[in-house]
Amino acid sequence: MGKVETKVKVVKKDVLASTQQVVDQALSNLGYGEDMFELLKEPQRMLTVRIPIKLDNGEVKVFTGYRSQHNDAVGPTKGGVRFHPEVTENEVKALSIWMSLKCGIVDVPYGGGKGGIVCDPRTMSFPELERLSRGYVRAISQVVGPTKDIPAPDVFTNSQIMAWMMDEYSRIREFDSPGFITGKPLVLGGSHGRETATAMGVTICIEEAAKKKALDLEGAKVIIQGFGNAGGFLAEILHQRGANVVGISDAYGALYDENGLDIEYLLSKRDSFGTVTTLFKRTITNQELLERECDILVPAAIANQITEENANAIKAKIVVEAANGPTTLEATEILSKRGVLLVPDVLASSGGVTVSYFEWVQNNLGYYWSEEEVLGKLKDKMVKAFNNVLDTAQRHQVDTRLAAYMVGVRKMAEASKFRGWV
Repeated sequence: MGKVETKVKVVKKDVLASTQQVVDQALSNLGYGEDMFELLKEPQRMLTVRIPIKLDNGEVKVFTGYRSQHNDAVGPTKGGVRFHPEVTENEVKALSIWMSLKCGIVDVPYGGGKGGIVCDPRTMSFPELERLSRGYVRAISQVVGPTKDIPAPDVFTNSQIMAWMMDEYSRIREFDSPGFITGKPLVLGGSHGRETATAMGVTICIEEAAKKKALDLEGAKVIIQGFGNAGGFLAEILHQRGANVVGISDAYGALYDENGLDIEYLLSKRDSFGTVTTLFKRTITNQELLERECDILVPAAIANQITEENANAIKAKIVVEAANGPTTLEATEILSKRGVLLVPDVLASSGGVTVSYFEWVQNNLGYYWSEEEVLGKLKDKMVKAFNNVLDTAQRHQVDTRLAAYMVGVRKMAEASKFRGWV
């Protein structure tokens, strides 16, 4: 078996290309040939749709939407729908591959999917968002469904948008279809624990990583870059568990206090988009925050935040990626060589798809679990996945990102081979 160091490094900034690079390395280390990489390097299906929506002022605007279905050898594809002005086809493709890896890592019977609409929901009214949500479902209704492809919330989408989408799909199919989508309100078949699932999954990974580093989480200094849905919940959960959250940030800046921040106050003051630093005169930049003293650093904002330029300045003992792709491949290698324990995004942020799977199971059964049951099942899945990734890294002598990709791609590759696709 080859090691990560033996591969030629061709690091690219394009998110799809860099994802494909690590998938290639993972398959090579598992002993698969080029034919398997050719199958898995791109989604099986990539649908682009145009959605005409009447705005409140009477004008008609046409929005572009995407739905990527990476691989359904294991089972139906699964993944969120994001509403964002910078959504691109390549980003959606890469995210669907990441979803496949997450499903493999936590061992749920899905392949990866992902959707997106190029729009800015912050500038749209409630009725406009409803019309856009329903229009998207109408446009993709032939390729999605409870046994085909199951959407979920993502960036700037929530349980209300999922409810509109479910209602529209149920109208088209002429029967109630709660299993078509996850992240729904509880009264429409949603699951307890879904809203905080990603943050809970990250928390479980932080707890396990702290054990590996013989670090007591109570009193540990934590920096969280990002204060939106995942970052805000994470700050609240870690604060309740005794961690000392010394830094947080949003799109406009960052706050740092080596003695600890007043997390309850900050949570009470942030707006619906996770913004709070604009209320303070003395702030630092997001990049400055990353390099401050801490035990645990959690990038929970955007991609490419830890790079080869600042990786040597990171002072944390543990880096847990709650965002998608916050650490470049060059930076991963630097951190690994420095002995920093990196918990990669495809592992750390897989709590969301895990509880989405639980929601889908409950919808199919018509039987619903308590929050305690859901969180117990989530912890079992996440701890097993965490240990599997670290064991793989040690056994193959590779960094934790490549190890996570190896774990994530194995089940999908095996299923594709058994089906006779390769």
